[in-house]
Amino acid sequence: MARSLINIKVVTNVVGSLIIISGALMSLSIPISLYYKTDDLFPLIISSVTTLFAGLFLKLFTRSHKNDEVKKRDGYLIVALGWISMTLFGSLPYVISGSIPNYSDAFFETISGLTTTGATILEDIEAMPRGILFWRSMTQWIGGMGIIVLTIAILPLLGVGGMELFASEAPGPTKDKIHPRIKETAKRLWIIYFSLTVLQCILLMFAGMDFYDAINHSLTTMSTGGFSTKQASIAHFETPIIQYIIIVFMFIAGTNFTLLYFGVKLKFKKFWINDEFKWYMGAVTALTIIIVGAIYLHNFNIVSFEENFRAVLFQVVSIITTTGFATTDFTTWGSFVTFLFFLLLFTGASAGSTSGGMKLVRIVLLMKNGFLEFKRRLHPNAIVPVTLNRQSVPPKIIYNLLAFVFFYMFMFVTGSIVMTFLGVDFMEALSAVATSIGNVGPGIGKLGPSYTFYHLPTTAKWVLAFLMLLGRLELFTIAILFTPYFWRRN
Repeated sequence: MARSLINIKVVTNVVGSLIIISGALMSLSIPISLYYKTDDLFPLIISSVTTLFAGLFLKLFTRSHKNDEVKKRDGYLIVALGWISMTLFGSLPYVISGSIPNYSDAFFETISGLTTTGATILEDIEAMPRGILFWRSMTQWIGGMGIIVLTIAILPLLGVGGMELFASEAPGPTKDKIHPRIKETAKRLWIIYFSLTVLQCILLMFAGMDFYDAINHSLTTMSTGGFSTKQASIAHFETPIIQYIIIVFMFIAGTNFTLLYFGVKLKFKKFWINDEFKWYMGAVTALTIIIVGAIYLHNFNIVSFEENFRAVLFQVVSIITTTGFATTDFTTWGSFVTFLFFLLLFTGASAGSTSGGMKLVRIVLLMKNGFLEFKRRLHPNAIVPVTLNRQSVPPKIIYNLLAFVFFYMFMFVTGSIVMTFLGVDFMEALSAVATSIGNVGPGIGKLGPSYTFYHLPTTAKWVLAFLMLLGRLELFTIAILFTPYFWRRN
C-alpha cells in the first residue's frame, strides 16, 4: 500500500510534543506569580494545564506512529503547525488573565515573542503582572534557539527524521553541525544557549539589577528578542555597566553558535578564518564610528563622548542583531542615521545565530558574486567561483541565495502594499513590514523605539504576525506550504 503524501499521525504526534514542552515551560511562570503574589496565578495554572492536556491528547491519539517516518514534507508541516499551535496556546495567559483581553493583540504579542521580533502592543508594561511578563520573556527564549531544536535535544522520538526538522527551522543558509548526530548537535547548542543565559543573569545581578529584571533581560537578550520589563526598555537602567553587559551578550547572541562552540573548545582560529564573523565585527565597528561622527557633525544629542559612544554602540548592536532593545530613540539623530538604521532592519547578524533578517553571510555572498561578475565578463571562459572561508561556494548555494533574496524583497514589497491598502501611512508601512519580516522589533517613525504597534488596525497586525513567522522560519519553510509542488506527489 502506497504511503500517503503527508504522515498525519507523525505530524500530529510531534506537534503534540511541542505543545507539551511549551506547556511545561509556561508552568515556570507559576513560581514567579507565587513569589511576587500577583493576581495572574490561576490564569497561568489554567493556561499551562490546558496546554499540557492538549499536547498529551494529541500524543495519545497518535501513539501508534513510527519514530522513523519524519520525511521532508512532514518536517515542513511540523515546523509550521508547531509554531502556530504554540502561538495559539501561548496567548492563553494574556487572554485568561485579562492582561491583553483582545485576542488579536494577544496573538500578536505571542507570535512577536516566539519569533523573537519584540514588537509590542503593550503601552504600560510595568502594569502587567510579573508572572505574565516572565512568560512573555520566556516565549522569546523558547523561540530564540527554536522549540524544534529543543525537542530534538531532549526527546528521543524523532529518529533519523530529526534532521528534516532541524533543517526546516535552523536560521541561515548553512546547517553546520558540531557533531555527526543531529541530536548531539542540538544538545550542545542548547547547553551553550542555557549557559550564556545564566552567565548574563549573574553578571546583571552583580551590576545592580534585581533577580527578576536580570533573568527576564537575559532570556530576551540571548534570544535577540528585545522584550523588556520596562516601558523605557534598557533606557530605564542608566548604569553604564548594565548597558555594556547587554551589548556584549547581544553581540554574542548574533554570532554563529557553531563558532561559539569552537570558542568554548578554545579553537579561536575558527573565528579569524570565518568571513561572516569578520564582516560582522567590521560592520558594527564601521557603523558605530560613522554614526558617532554624524552625531558630532550635526550636533545631535551632544553629551560626553562615552555616553554618545555607548548609546550608538548599543543601538547598532541591538538593531544589527535584531534584538530591538533601546537606550535612546535613534530616529532623533537625523535622517542620515535613521536611514542607516532602516537598512539594518534587513541585514541581521550571523547565520546559525538567534538573530533574524537576511543574515550577513547572504549579503557577503551577494556582494562577492556581484563583483566577480565583472571578472567573468572580461574572461567569459574562465571558471571564477565565489569563495567563503577560503572554500569555493557551490553554484547551487548561490542560486538558492538569489532566490531567497528575491523572495525576501518580494514579500517586503507585497507586505508594504497590503499595509498601505489597509490605511497605514506609507513610511510606517515600510517600517512595519521591514521590522516584522526581519524579526527586529522597533522600526522608524511612529513605530520607533519610543512607540508601540498598538495603534495599527487589527487586520494589519495579523498581516505582520504572518510576516514575523515567515521571517523567523527563513521564508521558504512557510511559503512552500502555499505552493502546489508541496501537495503534489511528483
